[in-house]
Amino acid sequence: MRQAMRFIPRNARVIDIGAHEGELFIALGDRLERGFGVEPLRNAALEAAKFTVVPGFFPAVRPTAGGWNAVTMLAVLEHIPTSEQPALAAACQELLRPGGRVIITVPAKAVDHILAVLRWLRLIDGMSLEEHYGFEPTDTARIFSAPGFKLLHRSKFQLGLNHLFVFERIS
Repeated sequence: MRQAMRFIPRNARVIDIGAHEGELFIALGDRLERGFGVEPLRNAALEAAKFTVVPGFFPAVRPTAGGWNAVTMLAVLEHIPTSEQPALAAACQELLRPGGRVIITVPAKAVDHILAVLRWLRLIDGMSLEEHYGFEPTDTARIFSAPGFKLLHRSKFQLGLNHLFVFERIS
């Protein structure tokens, strides 16, 4: 979250895909004007003063109006089937205001192997590991170049095991 938060402006309206319990919104605190989260593992909506997290899958479940400052996907894109990625990127473009940002973190391919070993050793559980399919982080730029985004920032963190991408909506 810390890596992504650097690219979210003050008084931001943020959509968080894979929002869990709204941790990103809580961490943004006073910097958040309004948050809308989508979480497939929720059974019911979570309502808070500045944000809502609803059950479902983006982009089928999303806000009705555009003009958002940022869309975040933190450790989410590697779970999205390749056939659904173009619709995901197009929906982000529709919902963001010009200059709005898509902020994405994705693990390196080696992380899938590390997680498989940790699961085999029974040191971890959950994390929807069955959805990991060897996502190639370099594909992120291709996915988000098509619907009118430009790459603003790309970096690695956590010893190169995670990647951060920041795209800006152009016009």
